[in-house]
Formats: sequence, structure tokens, C-alpha cells
Amino acid sequence: MSDNGETKNIFLSGVGGQGTILASNILGQVLLEAGCDVKKAEVHGMAQRGGDVTTHFRYGKKVYSPLIKEGDADFLVSFELLEALRYINWVKPEGKIILNNHTILPPAVNLGKMEYPADIEETFKKHFKENVWMVNGRDIARELGYIQVANVVLIGALSNFFPDLEAGQWIDVLKDILPSRLHEINVQAFQEGRDVIKAPNA
Repeated sequence: MSDNGETKNIFLSGVGGQGTILASNILGQVLLEAGCDVKKAEVHGMAQRGGDVTTHFRYGKKVYSPLIKEGDADFLVSFELLEALRYINWVKPEGKIILNNHTILPPAVNLGKMEYPADIEETFKKHFKENVWMVNGRDIARELGYIQVANVVLIGALSNFFPDLEAGQWIDVLKDILPSRLHEINVQAFQEGRDVIKAPNA
């Protein structure tokens, strides 16, 4: 939750098909039900062709604009490593980073016109020190047998930074948003993600 009603900023990034928008919808409903004012703005790009998808997400006692200024994000949650690096300058120096350890090669890389950046995790750690968490969301989702829940694994990891909210509050929202046939697998994904990060510097 935000301190003394102060507005907090969460920037989510990924590519089309990774569930970035669903993740922001879950986050939004949880915080609305916790009594926060919430504003968000989504940029879909060429989402259906694997293009970048971002969400500006802001919450607090009263939020007047959905847009985050560059350099003002308290959190960056990214579902793909290059998409994280693309927005590194949007994060405050003391900001917290949750990275999905997954790469999706853009067309320019596949065509040999550019190289995929190496050591993205180390780049973030150079700038943000201990405030970087790498989550193997796709691997966890694959082990659960449903690759599409990698986004919920990341939400589970992010939930650790909201100590005033119990796991059950997040799970209730998951069940409210998703069809019943997907409840069990998404609850498992959330719990696995929540267990990945231990005692973060929230």
C-alpha cells in the first residue's frame, strides 16, 4: 500500500500475448478493493504481432493522472527482458524491478539486423543493486502445465511488496476475474510466484 496516501507508480511491460493487461487488471481490482484510488493507461502497440505492450499503473489516496513520468516509476514489472531494458530509464533510482527470465526475439534480431542485448539482469543490478528480482515465471508455469499463467506468477512475486494485503485478497480477485475452470491453476501460479521472493525490501 502507499505510505500516507502517497501516489505510487508501477510500470508493466511485455509483448503481445504475455498477459500484461490481465496482470494490470488483477492488480487494479485488488487495490481498488483495498480502498485505493487507481488509474491506469495501456499502450498496446502491435500487440497481436508480438509488439510491445505497456501499462502505466498509479494508485494512492487520490490519483489525478494515469500517466507515469519518465524516471518516476516505483516498480518495473516486466514479462520479457528486452522490454524491461527498453524502459529502464522510467524507474526511480530507488525503484524495485521484477523481471521475468524470458526472451522473445524481435523481428530485427531474427533477421540478423541487430543483436539481443546480453547480461540484462547485470545491467539492472548495476543501477539498482539489490532491488532487482529475477523470476523464472515461464519455467514455473511450464512445470504447472499451463504456460499462459506466467503473468500470474509475476503478480504473485509482486504481491510480496504489499504487506498490508493478505494472499487471500489476491486469490479472491483472481477467482472473480477468471473463469472457474482456470481458478486452480492460477491460484497455484500465484502461490508459486509469491514464494519466489523472500522478505523483499518493501
